[in-house]
Amino acid sequence: MKYIVLVFIQLYWKIMPESKRNVCLFSESCSNHIYRITNENGFVKGITALRKRIIKCRPKYELYKVDDTFILKLQDGSVINENEISQFLLPPHNYNYKIEN
Repeated sequence: MKYIVLVFIQLYWKIMPESKRNVCLFSESCSNHIYRITNENGFVKGITALRKRIIKCRPKYELYKVDDTFILKLQDGSVINENEISQFLLPPHNYNYKIEN
C-alpha cells in the first residue's frame, strides 16, 4: 500500500505542472510532506499525515507579526511558526508591515 501512495504522488508531480498547483501554506509542500512521511514511516502514517494536512490546509488563515517574526494562524486554530510558513505567503523582508487593530 505504501508504494501505491508513493507512485500516486509521483504521478501527480509528473502530470500537474508546478505552475498549476496551489501555493501551499507550509514551507514543505503537502505532496512532499506526505511523500516523505509515507516513505519513512509507511502507509498508515502517510495517510494520517495526509488527513492532518487536509484539515489544516484551508483557505482561511491569518498572518500575524509578533516581535520580529511572523506566525500563521490556521482555520482550525493551530499556529505555525515562520520557519514552517511558505515563503510565498511572507512579505518581502524590506516590507514595512503594519498590524491593524
